Amino acid sequence: MKWNALYALPLSSIHIDDGYWNRYIRLVPERIIPYQWEVLNDRVKDAAPSYCLQNFKIAAGEIAGERKGAVFQDSDVGKWLEAVAYSLQSVPDPKLETIADEVINLIGRAQCEDGYINTYFTLKENGRRWRNLTMGHELYTAGHLIEAAVAYYQATGKDAFLKIMCRFADLICETFGPAKNQCHGCPGHEEIELALVKLYGVTKERRYLEMARYFVEVRGAKPNSFLTEMAERDFHEVYNEKTFFFPAYSQSDKPVREQTKAEGHAVRAVYLYCAMADLAAAYQDDGLLESCKTLWNDMVNRQMYITGSIGSCADYEGFTVDYDLPNDTNYSETCASIGLALFGLRMSRVTGEAKYLDVVERALYNTVRAGISQEGDRYFYVNPLEVWPENCLPHSAHKHVNPVRQKWFDVACCPTNVARTLTSLGQYLYSVSDSSVYLNLFMANHTEVTVAEVPVSLDLACDFPVSGNLTLHVSAQQAVAFALRIRVPGYATNFRISVNGQEQLLCIEKGFAVLERTWGVDTVEVSFGMEAKLVSANPRVRADIGRVALVRGPEVFCLEETDNGKNLASVFVSREAALETAFAPDICGGVNTVSFAGEQLVEEDWDADTLYSDRPLIYRPVQLKAVPYACWGNRKPGEMLVWMHAKE
Repeated sequence: MKWNALYALPLSSIHIDDGYWNRYIRLVPERIIPYQWEVLNDRVKDAAPSYCLQNFKIAAGEIAGERKGAVFQDSDVGKWLEAVAYSLQSVPDPKLETIADEVINLIGRAQCEDGYINTYFTLKENGRRWRNLTMGHELYTAGHLIEAAVAYYQATGKDAFLKIMCRFADLICETFGPAKNQCHGCPGHEEIELALVKLYGVTKERRYLEMARYFVEVRGAKPNSFLTEMAERDFHEVYNEKTFFFPAYSQSDKPVREQTKAEGHAVRAVYLYCAMADLAAAYQDDGLLESCKTLWNDMVNRQMYITGSIGSCADYEGFTVDYDLPNDTNYSETCASIGLALFGLRMSRVTGEAKYLDVVERALYNTVRAGISQEGDRYFYVNPLEVWPENCLPHSAHKHVNPVRQKWFDVACCPTNVARTLTSLGQYLYSVSDSSVYLNLFMANHTEVTVAEVPVSLDLACDFPVSGNLTLHVSAQQAVAFALRIRVPGYATNFRISVNGQEQLLCIEKGFAVLERTWGVDTVEVSFGMEAKLVSANPRVRADIGRVALVRGPEVFCLEETDNGKNLASVFVSREAALETAFAPDICGGVNTVSFAGEQLVEEDWDADTLYSDRPLIYRPVQLKAVPYACWGNRKPGEMLVWMHAKE
C-alpha cells in the first residue's frame, strides 16, 4: 500500500520568537557558537582540550605537531559547522559566515587526493583505512561532516563544502557494497546512514540513498563483521571499546528487521533507527517501518526515563534490560535524548501520528535543556535523576556523574550536539503534506508555508508551558482549502478550539485536532489544562517502587538542595498533597514552580555513631518547592531529586 510521509518546512521559513525558548535560542549566536569556537581553538582556560582545528591544520600540512584527541574528534567540527549553518538561516552574520568558510576551506585542504577525510587515520594510522570499522568511527565522523555540508548548502547556497563531502561520499560508495572487490562491512557507530539520506535529498544522486540502505541492511549479517575484524591478528584498538564490545552493543547481533528490542549503545541505536525511518519512507518499506514501530515501543514503554532520557548503563552508555532505570547511576547521555527526539520526529512524519511527538517534547523540555547551562557555556554529558554530590567519587559507581556542568569534555559530542539542536528547533514545529499543515509543538513563531500554491502566514502566540493558551493567526493571500491539524498532547485536559470566536466540535485523528475548512484571514484559539500531578512508575521499575514524581505538561520537576535543604532522599510526600503552581520570574529566566507540603525524617537526634536502631522513625512537616528538571544546577551546586518517597 502506498503511503506518503509528511515533510518539513525549510528552517528559513520558520522564525521562533518564544519567551520560553528565546533564552536558549538567543544564546546560540551570542554565546554558544562563539564559546565553542574558542574551545575548538583550545583558547578556554581550564577546559578539556579539543585539538579539533589543530588536527585539521596538521593534516593540511600547515603546522607541525602530533594529532591529539579521540579518534572521532573531527566530528565536533562538523556539528559546530552544522549549528552555524542553522543559525545563519535565522540570524545572518557575515563575520560568522566568513569564519565558517575558512574552516570549510581548511577541511578541503586536509582532504586526501581521493576524497578521504579523517585526521586520525591520515596522521596516525595511514594505510589502515577501513580496517577498524568496529571502533574507528571513520564513517561516523564522515556522517557528521556530511550533515554539516548539507545544512551549510541549504543555509548559504554555497556548494564548496557540499562538493568536498560529495567527493568523500563517492569514495565511500566505491569502497563499500556487495561486490567482491568492495568492503562488506558497516559502521560500528551509526550516523552516516541518515547523513547519506540527507545528501541524497539535496543532490538527488541515487547512489547515496542506496549506500545508506546497504549499511542498514548489512548490519547484523552473519558472520558478524565486527567480530571477524577483531579476530584478525593485526587488529588493535584505536578507541577503548574492545573490553566491553558485544554484537548487540552495536545493534549487530541480528539483522535490523529481526530486532525487537532496543539494545546496546543508546546513541548508536537511535541514529540507526532514524535512518531506518528515513529509508522506510524513501522506499515505501512497510516491513522496515514495522521494525521501527516495534523498537520505538520497546524503548519508550520499557527503557525510557520519565525525563525522556535513555541509556541506563554507564559502562557502555546503553540499554540493559526492561525496567532497569536506576536514578543515581544512570548515564542518560544528552546525545541519546537528541537522537530520540530526531527518531520521534521522523516517526511522526512517516505515520502521521501525534503520540511520537509527546516523547519528542518530553526529551526536548527536560534532558536536552538540562544539557546546557542558562549562560550557554557549561554542559552535562550525563543526566541522572538523583544527585548527591559528595558521593560522586572517582573509582566509584558514581564516577561518571558530574554534579555541576562542565566547561567541556575529552569526548565532547554533547555540547556541539546541543548547539545544532537549539539552532534547528524550527524543524520540530510543523509538518506538512499536500493538503494539511500539522502544528506539532507549541513555541511562539512566525512561519510562511505554501499550500496548494497559495502562500499562507502562520503566527502563533503562546506562553507554553506556563499555560496551555495558544492563539494562531492564519493569513492566506487568497482563499485556500486545507486541513489544519493541531496536536492534542497526551497530558492535556479540557482541550478546546475556537475559530474566529466560534467553538468547534473536536474531530481528532491520530492525536491531532483537525480543522478542515477554507482559510483566509482567521484566528484559531486553543486552550487546554496542564495540572501538576504526582505520578508513579510501573512497579516493575524497581528503583521507583513506592516513589512518586512531579510532572506538569511536558515538564518533569525536581527538588533542589538550594530550595529544600540537604538529604532530599529523606523526603516523603503524600499522593493527596495539594500542589500549588506559581510562576517564578527570578528562576532560570522565568519558570513555573510547584510548592507542596511533605514530611522529612528527623535525623538530628540520631547519634552520629549509631548506624542502625529499632527506634521509631520521626517525621517533621516540611514545605517543599520543585523546579523544572531542566533548571537544576543553574543556581547553586547541591543535591537534586526527581523521584520522592510516597507516604500515604
